[in-house]
Amino acid sequence: MEHADHILVVDDDREIRQMVADYLRKNGLRASEAADGREMRAVLDTHAIDLIVMDVMMPGEDGLTLTRNLRAGKHRAIPVVMLTAREDQTDRIIGLEMGADDYVTKPFAARELLARIKAVIRRTRMLPPNLQVTEAAQMLAFGRWRLDTTARHLLDPEGTVVALSGAEFRLLRVFLDHPNRVLNRDQLLNLTQGRDAELFDRSIDLLVSRLRQRLQDDAREQSYIKTVRSEGYVFSATVTIVGEDG
Repeated sequence: MEHADHILVVDDDREIRQMVADYLRKNGLRASEAADGREMRAVLDTHAIDLIVMDVMMPGEDGLTLTRNLRAGKHRAIPVVMLTAREDQTDRIIGLEMGADDYVTKPFAARELLARIKAVIRRTRMLPPNLQVTEAAQMLAFGRWRLDTTARHLLDPEGTVVALSGAEFRLLRVFLDHPNRVLNRDQLLNLTQGRDAELFDRSIDLLVSRLRQRLQDDAREQSYIKTVRSEGYVFSATVTIVGEDG
């Protein structure tokens, strides 16, 4: 068991939290529990967690807020599977926008949740171990462009805001976190936190094309996003973190 994946279950409902944790343990995983954000952070500070199962509707800091904060901090690489009693598609999209890796609606079958957890961990580990992400930064610069990662704004060379969809923002952030490194489509799928096959799996090429248009990156010249035949894409630019007075 000491080498088993360690799952953190965050839910203010003690019965659900214990049920999920017990089921995971019975199926060969390690599991810790947290009733709120404070307890979650305490576990993260003392244990190496492989995945977080996060309830959305919690008093105080809800699951969306906690996930968003995770993605901005030192634990940003830990995948998150969200649990919610809501069936509204909008909530699911918001969860993915905040950085969730998958979404399961209550009531759920424990077996399905386990399968989702294993699938997310498997996909995450498809990434080469030496891929690193930058620490949270307010502004990233490349060429004469800047990306405000707090406001999620892309600024062109004249300082004009260029609108980005949530998927386009995540893809650009991935490229800026991994400049001058070839990333294949599976890696881009995983790094953008998009585990929803219908939404992402067959659309990486389309997203790249749309992002090139936003960056005014000619398909022939490919100043920023270059196609590597039979391999994937590479962001060919120097990326710097801009200071408060930069």
